[in-house]
Amino acid sequence: MMVMPTGASHVLLVLLLCWVAPSRQEVARVQLRLGGPRGPAGEGRLEVLYQGRWGTVCDDDFDFHAATVACRQLGYTAAITWTHSATYGQGEGPIWLDNVRCGGSEGSLAECVHNGWGISDCHHGEDAGVVCSGQRLPDSSPQATTSGHLREVLGLTLEEVRLKPILARAKLSMPVMEGAVEVKHNGHWRQVCDANWSRNNSHVVCGMLGFPREKHINTTFYRKLWNRKLKDPNSSLKTLSQKNNFWVHKVRCQGSEPHLARCPMQVDPPVPHQHACPHGMHAIVSCLPGPAFQKGKGKNKTAPGKVSPCRVLPVRLRAGTHAGEGRVEVLRHGQWGTVCDKQWDLAAASVVCRQLGYGTAKQALVGARMGQGLGPIHMSNVQCTGHERSLGECRFQDAEQSGCRHEADAAVRCHMPFMDFKSQVRLAGGRNPEEGVVEVLVPVQGRLQWGSVCGAQWGLNEAMVVCRQLGLGFASHALQETWYWAGSPDASRVVMSGVRCAGTELALQQCQRHGPVHCPSGGGRFSAGVTCTAYAPDLVMNAQLVQETAYLEDRPLGLLYCAHEERCLSRSADNMQWPYGHRRLLRFSSQIHNLGRADFRPRMGRHAWTWHQCHRHFHSIEVFTHYDLLTLNGSKVAEGHKASFCLEDTNCPEGLQRRFACANFGEQGVSVGCWDTYRHDIDCQWIDITDVPPGSYTFQVVVNPKHEVAESDFSNNVMRCKCKYDGQRVWMHGCHTSDAYGADVVSDLERRERLANNLV
Repeated sequence: MMVMPTGASHVLLVLLLCWVAPSRQEVARVQLRLGGPRGPAGEGRLEVLYQGRWGTVCDDDFDFHAATVACRQLGYTAAITWTHSATYGQGEGPIWLDNVRCGGSEGSLAECVHNGWGISDCHHGEDAGVVCSGQRLPDSSPQATTSGHLREVLGLTLEEVRLKPILARAKLSMPVMEGAVEVKHNGHWRQVCDANWSRNNSHVVCGMLGFPREKHINTTFYRKLWNRKLKDPNSSLKTLSQKNNFWVHKVRCQGSEPHLARCPMQVDPPVPHQHACPHGMHAIVSCLPGPAFQKGKGKNKTAPGKVSPCRVLPVRLRAGTHAGEGRVEVLRHGQWGTVCDKQWDLAAASVVCRQLGYGTAKQALVGARMGQGLGPIHMSNVQCTGHERSLGECRFQDAEQSGCRHEADAAVRCHMPFMDFKSQVRLAGGRNPEEGVVEVLVPVQGRLQWGSVCGAQWGLNEAMVVCRQLGLGFASHALQETWYWAGSPDASRVVMSGVRCAGTELALQQCQRHGPVHCPSGGGRFSAGVTCTAYAPDLVMNAQLVQETAYLEDRPLGLLYCAHEERCLSRSADNMQWPYGHRRLLRFSSQIHNLGRADFRPRMGRHAWTWHQCHRHFHSIEVFTHYDLLTLNGSKVAEGHKASFCLEDTNCPEGLQRRFACANFGEQGVSVGCWDTYRHDIDCQWIDITDVPPGSYTFQVVVNPKHEVAESDFSNNVMRCKCKYDGQRVWMHGCHTSDAYGADVVSDLERRERLANNLV
């Protein structure tokens, strides 16, 4: 036994007490608030007051448990979700907390594990936000709660909802659409008592699970099964059902809530020592899937219900990283346009999600978080009750009256049904989880087997589907040969070939492919591969500028030597007596905007650019745009092309710095939000129509025609105009991008390409 001096023992005792019982003073000084654009109560950027200064929280390691602690500390019943990447705008001041890791039961965010106050490697573009459920609790304030208050709040916590399939057909269904409702409360799953269970409750549950609507269900058979299990001596149901911690009861939803946690409910029994669900059983819910998740996809469309046709505004999502998310666009007055984020909230976002065949909204995003649109802004100050079947039924103002700009375009993230698609594909051999050889799980001779995909005909559309299926965003590269990536030993066999995707499928298994596998290259190093990225550019042509700048020029051959060398003239120019004569050129200016969330960069590095001596510049992309003149039935009568003479930021909006310039062999590209302009007087900025007879035509421009560089949306890369030529003058009118009026131009181009390559 070691004896210590009395003074030393006192010091050690004090140190031990300090270590065992951490001070609560620091926790008591910490306050929270929600910042960012004005929105519904309970959601915003998370801000912390420490040492008299407000600061933010970094999204690194931030998760649902941390959001739950923050929402309780703010005085709300629970958390619905959390947001990353400064969804509610970038904050100011210090970033007080980083790598926050909570268990979920802490009384304050300061009690969670973190790097230390003010110790962070983040920037304000990584500010975390939260979406809290319900109203503030009585007498609550956005400060650290006491332990007693914490227990009171914990009694109302609802974390997740799921359906437990009961019948055999429901167990085999994917997604699970029918079963007993179970809720996760304090880390444990509970049944929900069916006493006074309403269809409104079912509507909210189905929305959370990614389904637009619920279906009426006869529970008589389920009641018989329940009673049979209660009488079965080998079943533990009777014992479990008599325990109060088995039930959640008295759920009372209005049907418009985006989350079950926003519905009044009880967890503790109404009367102490009384059965929580007397004479009841578990609540049963049956949901209706949206069109994308129905068998025989595309054949059955969910009816919009009894809605006035004039109030059904078609909606779509653009530029989302994952399925079920994106910038909200509506078709109004015959043209697609965006929605301003003034008063944009979960109720309006949920109407959009359900209208598209998804569930309720997980997030209502503001500040153009999914990129800026181009064209009209149709709606502002949208106010929905949550019961509407279409966004057109909600109250709104014309955006022209509100002064909105595209920096305020609204976006959504929707609840999606769990399809387990992610487990059916994987990437192998890459340097990181975002790249590798594509391996798929498919039935082979009656059993599921992993295998590779034939690299022949593999392109960006197919790669896009794989990246989306894995939850990795967009494809940046599609590889037909994977020499440097070793696939898995158990997936060496080629099990899929001739894959052709539209790019919108949710899984590679939904794409067209060969019946019997046919891969002459034999797979191996000729297997398909992908590289994925969270963000991608999106190029869109300014159609109005083309319409305003088009004109004819008879240009002498003596001025066209360089253009002829770069194949910018029709073939008949080869037979002319150079330099005598001229060519008739349809000239115009083009302005190409990058509306995506990543810079548009050439696929090739500077070392691989091609030097053209005649024009004395480098081509970073050999064919950047295609120009075509078509007859009204689609036959091509004249064509042109534009190499990337110089991809640069010609102009950027106020507040954005030009980053790409071609001078002095500089870096080429188009920054996010900026545009590249090719003036009408630049060589090859034309179509040679010398041999075209007078008549009515369609003028077409395709940007990035060979999909050399990945984009988040290829449907807006085509621009078309109506063109009338009388032999001396030309009129261009009705110019629009291919998706501006719902025209299915990309599909038309795809069909022609398939015919040309005998791929029908």
